[in-house]
Amino acid sequence: MQPSLDMRASLLDLSVYVITESRPDRSPLEIATAAYAGGAGVVQYRHKGATTRELFLWASQLAALARETGKVLIINDRVDLALAVRADGVHLGPDDLPVSVARRLLGPLAIIGASAGTVDEAIEAEAEGASYLGVGCIYGTCSKDDAGDPVGPARVAEIRAAVRIPLVAIGGITLDRLPELTAAGVDGIAVLSAVTRAKNMKTATRELVKGMRNAK
Repeated sequence: MQPSLDMRASLLDLSVYVITESRPDRSPLEIATAAYAGGAGVVQYRHKGATTRELFLWASQLAALARETGKVLIINDRVDLALAVRADGVHLGPDDLPVSVARRLLGPLAIIGASAGTVDEAIEAEAEGASYLGVGCIYGTCSKDDAGDPVGPARVAEIRAAVRIPLVAIGGITLDRLPELTAAGVDGIAVLSAVTRAKNMKTATRELVKGMRNAK
């Protein structure tokens, strides 16, 4: 028997969720390998400026790595790419396909994340079939141009009271901020530079995993 969507979401380890970035010194595969080895349950493949062919080639390698390690790979924005490489799912922002359309294309068991900065956006995304919500930008340092103004931990608490699906906080996440985020109701944290720009990416990931465990 295949797991239901609710069951799959409950088994999803979102506690530390690492987002890749395009860097001249570290490839997406190097970032993902270190993140998974450090204990991250999810890696999101995001690669600004890459061609569709480049995205496909990297995503294919990342999908193979995720299957080998038993971890989850999410593709940023591109439903077509997620389908092409058989990734676990996709994360959608406000300018991407609606969650309901992505759900129809990817099927009932795909993991579909949606960005939500307000309670209304969160409620709508949940109703359309989102598996989890990326809430932020929390502290004002999101790297995406469409991230909007910082919303703070208080918004997390408001959204937590309004929806049932898991919440992942993004934007300016540091170890010392984990207790207030978990107290507000987050299930996980999404980080980019905290891992990708660390001297040792595996160690940085491991410290965040430990920090989330202690904060909960």
